[in-house]
Amino acid sequence: MIAWFRAGILGLACFLGLAAVTPSSAAGYPDHPVRWLIGFPPGGPVDTVARIMSQALSERLGQQFVVENRAGSGGNIATEAAINATPDGYTLLFSGANNAISASLYKKLPFDFIRDTVPVAMFTQVPNLLVVTNALPVKSVQELIDYCKANPGKLSFASAGNGTTLHMSGELFKAMTKCDMLHVPYRGSAAAFPDVISNKVQLIFDNLPTAMAQARSGSVRALGVTSPQRWPTVPDIPAIAETVPGFEASVFYGMSAPKGTPPEIVAILNKAVNEALKDPKLVERFATLGGVPKPITPAEYGKLIADETAKWRKVVEFAGVSVE
Repeated sequence: MIAWFRAGILGLACFLGLAAVTPSSAAGYPDHPVRWLIGFPPGGPVDTVARIMSQALSERLGQQFVVENRAGSGGNIATEAAINATPDGYTLLFSGANNAISASLYKKLPFDFIRDTVPVAMFTQVPNLLVVTNALPVKSVQELIDYCKANPGKLSFASAGNGTTLHMSGELFKAMTKCDMLHVPYRGSAAAFPDVISNKVQLIFDNLPTAMAQARSGSVRALGVTSPQRWPTVPDIPAIAETVPGFEASVFYGMSAPKGTPPEIVAILNKAVNEALKDPKLVERFATLGGVPKPITPAEYGKLIADETAKWRKVVEFAGVSVE
């Protein structure tokens, strides 16, 4: 009996000791600043969305959400750093379409994004816009497809670099239309547009705000958005899917955390994000970027990431592209 009693006391002590080092159940979270790792440089669309959301979360949760840019390797440097951080809710990752693409594009990643992270929330979704040089005698997606098939190998499309959503939008278009086009990567779409305008390359799938500004200036001609339906901010431009059923290559932005982050903390963050996405001022700011708020649950965001990862794996395999 005494031995049993002693064993019980020892077991209780061990349990209490374990409880002392187990991550908090979120009482008082957050009680100090939160690091938010961004895999892209300052000034771009990812950074802009991150800073809009960091301000909103700081206001709602009473602690600073500090954006930390760790650019490089298609966002994988920031992803690896976040995955290796303590899963206590104080190091988070800005996640999105780049993570879904990288899973199959990069052959030697030291992590498995879906296995090693937990989905937290989604912020917004933004389509790309297909624009062509004015020198090309086409005014619709169908005319582009017809021209491409009548002139195999004579068209080229620009992108902001290998593995970007701009590049993969073009590869998906090639796969679904059987168009024979050459990919020409640039260091960012800003470097590509002069060559599109001058007809050195004939088309580009670029982020909606940038491409729309060029189209409205008359420098290029807009043919279609990559969302499954017409996009609310540019309802006069057809969706490519109206001509190519099932085509979709939208960019999505959200938040993920290291595997093991307490679900209570994930719930607090998801609630704060979804409340922020209802703020009319934030909705208006996203609209200027071509984005539409997407408040969803962590499970729904996780499903989106899984579905996008599977979709882009097929495109990567079809295109035969990879990055070591």
